[in-house]
Amino acid sequence: MRKTIDKVILGIDPGTNLLGYGVLHIRNNKVEMEAMGVIDLRKVKDVYLKLGRIHERIIGIIDSFHPDELAIEAPFFGKNIQSMLKLGRAQGVAIAAAISRDIPIHEYAPLKIKMAITGNGQASKEQVADFLKTYLEFERGTNAFLYGCHGCFSCGLLSLFARWSRRKKRLACLIRGLLL
Repeated sequence: MRKTIDKVILGIDPGTNLLGYGVLHIRNNKVEMEAMGVIDLRKVKDVYLKLGRIHERIIGIIDSFHPDELAIEAPFFGKNIQSMLKLGRAQGVAIAAAISRDIPIHEYAPLKIKMAITGNGQASKEQVADFLKTYLEFERGTNAFLYGCHGCFSCGLLSLFARWSRRKKRLACLIRGLLL
């Protein structure tokens, strides 16, 4: 007997200037985008006010969609320490918002997400977006989609995309074998 999946996932691609989010509803093997967007904080100059706004907006999204899980980009090491600290603060505030609503949190490295979705850990955000537009049958991508899709397809979907990708590769090998 097949296990039934009914899960809402909030995915976040954190940032203190632009924070992307996506809300997915997974029913068995069907994935629906419930919402996506960008929290644009470029006009807010005070760093602490930015963090407060991130917290308020994430709490609002959580209260609107009642996600079962939060998927967020894992911290990574970069060359610019100031940028890493700012990113870490945005991640921390988003995680704190989820904790305040008792939502389980899963962190994923960007390379793992890209590898699971496209088969290439070095894929650009545009390549990831193109693949997901095709998979979810979106007619057009927006900046919100580019920022939000990165995080929202990680939790729970890594294994689904990996299985789908393996099937696609097996099918490609089978077709190649038939043509040889």
